Amino acid sequence: MELTSKQRAQLRGLANGIETILQVGKDGIGENLVKQADDALEARELIKGRVLDNNIEYDARTAAEALAKATRSEVVQVIGTRFVLYRESHSKPKEKRIQLVKKDKR
Repeated sequence: MELTSKQRAQLRGLANGIETILQVGKDGIGENLVKQADDALEARELIKGRVLDNNIEYDARTAAEALAKATRSEVVQVIGTRFVLYRESHSKPKEKRIQLVKKDKR
């Protein structure tokens, strides 16, 4: 699912109020980190992560893209060492999910 610029802007606004729950440390992106991100995305839909200074392998952009690919999510935003990922939850009831603005049909 590709996000439109309006949907991305909506998610960026929602991400301002959430805490960073994912940290990419010196071990990089391993199986445990991918599982943690996957579980967090299913529970929250929108998560914020950070690449720590001791990580020499990844910058925030490459870490976000690698995690997005591994978790089938979308990169919403990358600023400095922080990134935001989004994936619609399928375990939550529809009314509790993040309601994205509709795509324009052209």
